[in-house]
Amino acid sequence: MAQTPEYVGSDQCIECHTAEAEVWATSHHALAWTEVEAGHVVADFDGTRFDHGGMSVEFSVTSDGPRANVTEKDGVTTEYGVHSVVGIEPLQQYLFETEPGRLQSFDVVWDTKNQQWFHLYPDQDLPPDDGLHWTGPYKNWNARCAECHATGFEKNYNVQTRSYASTQSEIGVGCEACHGPGSAHIDWTQGQKLVADLNEFGFTMSWGRGRTEDEIQQCAGCHSRREAHGDGNPIPGTPYYDAYNLAVLRPGLYHPDGQILDEVYVYGSFLQSKMYAQGVGCMNCHDPHSAELKADGNGVCTQCHSPAGNPDFPTLTAKDYDTSAHHHHPQDSAGAQCTSCHMIERVYMGVDGRRDHSFRIPRPDLGLGEDACTDCHQAEDQAWAAQQIEDWYPASTHRVPHYGTVFQAAMDGRADGPDALLEISTDPSQPGIIRATAAYLLQPFGSADVAEQTAPLLSDPDPLIRANAVVLQRQAALPDQIQRLEPLLSDPLRSVRISAAKEFLNIPGQALTPEQQAQVAQGLEEWQGTIANRLDFPETHLVLGGMALTFRNAPAAERAFREVVTLDPQRAEAWPMLVQLAQINRGPDAAREVLQEGLEVLPNDPALLQLRAQLTP
Repeated sequence: MAQTPEYVGSDQCIECHTAEAEVWATSHHALAWTEVEAGHVVADFDGTRFDHGGMSVEFSVTSDGPRANVTEKDGVTTEYGVHSVVGIEPLQQYLFETEPGRLQSFDVVWDTKNQQWFHLYPDQDLPPDDGLHWTGPYKNWNARCAECHATGFEKNYNVQTRSYASTQSEIGVGCEACHGPGSAHIDWTQGQKLVADLNEFGFTMSWGRGRTEDEIQQCAGCHSRREAHGDGNPIPGTPYYDAYNLAVLRPGLYHPDGQILDEVYVYGSFLQSKMYAQGVGCMNCHDPHSAELKADGNGVCTQCHSPAGNPDFPTLTAKDYDTSAHHHHPQDSAGAQCTSCHMIERVYMGVDGRRDHSFRIPRPDLGLGEDACTDCHQAEDQAWAAQQIEDWYPASTHRVPHYGTVFQAAMDGRADGPDALLEISTDPSQPGIIRATAAYLLQPFGSADVAEQTAPLLSDPDPLIRANAVVLQRQAALPDQIQRLEPLLSDPLRSVRISAAKEFLNIPGQALTPEQQAQVAQGLEEWQGTIANRLDFPETHLVLGGMALTFRNAPAAERAFREVVTLDPQRAEAWPMLVQLAQINRGPDAAREVLQEGLEVLPNDPALLQLRAQLTP
């Protein structure tokens, strides 16, 4: 492969692409992260104050720019200069450089609508040594946020010093964040010949008709709940499942029927939709440069859902949807808006409303606790809403059994067996993310029979299904397990290869041929590479500790669990392991010393108290 072009910065694009640059310059992408000097600070720093739960902040403006004097709950006061600015509306957040190179996102943010300071987590009582405190690892900008707010970002974490030397081509989501580094394109404009593996204009990512899936995956890199395999931004055009591991509809992230619960950033919802299945892409609704909707109100929907229809989507029924005969609400009312019924909204970060992109038909009849009808009609219950819909649509074909009821039973521990989940996982008419979720939920029902019935999923065209079906082979006979999983070690996509390689940790090496052993080693090397990019995450060291225990390497396991509690002392699951490993590696006195250390952080932890009773002489 030829050398990847270099980033040149959005300023290089403006002269030729004036119209696109003009709308981009005020977009949420361009303003996703800006310098203080750029003039986008909208909060009132001029002598204002904010108090919350024993901490206080006094804001001021000096010749050096906006500053915050923060007095924490422990009485320690520190003054911070605003390093940079995140977002533009409906809230704006500010970054402080707490030590050289380390950027932390402050929890006191500015509400741009109500023009006031507020705390992102008003119900949390967090002392400064808590991992969830704004100075802790989970609010670290370098690790958790920057890669989606910058162009060409590289984290550059030093595990020995626990410090950052992060770099980026430019802060904010610039032209090259979506189109790819532009140096070859600049060369093309000057008449130089392009290398073969770039598109005809000199970019690593092609945009335009016929590339809808590629475009969706490019947007999804940031607009999804996922685990990144690499360090920072992958080069635009990198297949999604080479760069990321997508979260399925797990409890705590989604409701059982797939509606949004936690902040899941659109892609996982959109994959559930019939619109995605019929080839609709992000840019059918959103302008790619302004990031705004292409029309106001219901106009963005009626560009397809209308009597005229849309020739690009010939399976769509052409009829009038923007009428009270369809929505049964007064025209121009909130209930007459397509989004009110088909895209429920949930508020994240205190004031930021985000809409569910699964474009589902309301199903209050399922009784799953969340539906668009009772979102608005809060004085009514779901039985009332279900009856209303039945009265409006007595012959509807949409009130059929739904995977949500099966998923809810599985998530609640009420499923009486694997059959219903097996049926969903192997049903090709269901969206891939639904089938992958069914495979994920099948794990407690693992057996040789389940492994055999789900073996065809390992060759499914959808990589999300392949990756989530791998674990179901654990209960298969060893020869079957090896035979079924071996092809996935050379899968075209990294997320699938890694999922398969991890399963071979539990397969004896002597059961493999030398070729298979080499493939496994290569897959594990890929997995270790992804782990190496997340060594600033406490949860990564939990994984490393578990891996070390699998290999019966107690000293390595102790080092891993020690790093967990160093990064986040409140990780209760790590302390008991650390105590037991100290005893294995260095004896009971060392174990009691670590136990006392843990009890000073978590004095009421039941597992540590039990260990104290066991270790007391």
